[in-house]
Amino acid sequence: MSSSQKFKPTYILIALNIAFYVYTSVAGGDFMNTSNSVIFDYSQINSLVLYEFQYYRLFTSMFVHANIAHIAGNMVFLLIFGLRSEEMFSLPEYLSIYFLGGLTGNLLSLLLLPLNVPSVGASGAIFAMFGAATIYARRSFSQSIIGALIYAFFLLFLSSGPGVNNFAHIGGLVAGLLIGYVLATRRKPEARYTVSYSYSTFP
Repeated sequence: MSSSQKFKPTYILIALNIAFYVYTSVAGGDFMNTSNSVIFDYSQINSLVLYEFQYYRLFTSMFVHANIAHIAGNMVFLLIFGLRSEEMFSLPEYLSIYFLGGLTGNLLSLLLLPLNVPSVGASGAIFAMFGAATIYARRSFSQSIIGALIYAFFLLFLSSGPGVNNFAHIGGLVAGLLIGYVLATRRKPEARYTVSYSYSTFP
């Protein structure tokens, strides 16, 4: 059993996200929608990151969600891709994929989003988990990664839309694909055995 399966980081991350949503709901006085004041306090707002040096927003924004539907959707996908990733990666690898993926998405957003547009959500980190697991599974079995890339970017296309931070999704996905590919390439393949058998017929 891998260390990530032992400690179940997926459940821990889901609990942290939900706990933070409860906190922001209580602070903002609205459980269905996160208040503008709370979003201003914890979201990634590029002007505050760049000119006020509030770098903590690159991290806190990963735990803020705009409304109940936003966090519900993200947690469902985190459950799916997170549990799958636990089967493949050690605990340090798992956490590195999640947080480096989320940070990469936020840094890309820092470069490309308008200065005063707030960005929130764990989607970049979740896309990183998805990308890493998808490419790792393909590469580990010496299969073509083209299908994995097509599938990954098709899901990226489906998730795009008005009000969605596509830069966070792209940054997280690309980071996950790269990390997953490197881990699969560097890791020694597990020994594989084939079973042969013979049979006899009797008169």
